Amino acid sequence: MATDDDNIYGYEPSIPAGGVFMLLFGLTTIWHGYQLFRARALYFIPFFIGGIFQIIGYLCRILSNGHTDSVTLYALQTVLILLAPALYAASIYMVLGRLIVFLHAEELSLVRVNWMTKIFVAGDVVSFFMQCGAGGLMSSDDADTRTLGENLTIVALVIQVVFFSFFLITSVLFHVRIRRVSTAKSREGVLHWTGDIRVKNWVTLLYALYTISGLILVRSVFRLVEFIDGYGGYLMTHEAFIFVFDGVPMFVVMVIMNLYHPCEVIQNGKGYIPRGNFDEVPLRGAAGEV
Repeated sequence: MATDDDNIYGYEPSIPAGGVFMLLFGLTTIWHGYQLFRARALYFIPFFIGGIFQIIGYLCRILSNGHTDSVTLYALQTVLILLAPALYAASIYMVLGRLIVFLHAEELSLVRVNWMTKIFVAGDVVSFFMQCGAGGLMSSDDADTRTLGENLTIVALVIQVVFFSFFLITSVLFHVRIRRVSTAKSREGVLHWTGDIRVKNWVTLLYALYTISGLILVRSVFRLVEFIDGYGGYLMTHEAFIFVFDGVPMFVVMVIMNLYHPCEVIQNGKGYIPRGNFDEVPLRGAAGEV
């Protein structure tokens, strides 16, 4: 049993709260696994892995109860929960590029579609590996090394916020442009649409992307402020913040993508409609892979 002096968290991680979030993320991740397999939407594999990271991260928080002096458990739960949104982002970036090509609207994109996925995912990968490296440093018993890991995490989160902000600008600008200069494919997608947000089309998919991007951006800003505040700071030493500003928003992100899964609009991203027997039939007029 760890003593108060050895407690890295500054509190005793709640088993009930950790269990609830582990269950919630488990349910939505299983749903995503089914959707991914059903549609063969390979571009959503990172998103699915992000859900697995959340499950293991909250499991580590549960195991930390009574073992708050374990640097390994602390580093694992910190890094896995931190990394999950970076994996969500990788899939989200790919979805926008595929959607633009699906609508035959490449000329309306702020960033060339051939480069869009590469640019955004590259920034995401840099942030991802920096956070991985920071996790290794934070697992050290040396206080100075852990501080270095904390500073590296701050830089990684800044990169994440910058790229996500640019992604949101790119998405909104594309939406504005395609409303002004529609394509035959975009008109076809909303031909008989009455504005019901329950309908799955390219407009509701864009709104879903806006919503989850906003949630991830808010969460990333919170995490940035948290790490700037530092170990022993008010945000890090009060458990409620991680659930309110990280756990809840990221669970909502996963559920929104369950309800508005891109495969409902762009299928598997390669111009095919999945069938119940997993045969694939070419979609007339669909674009190729980005």
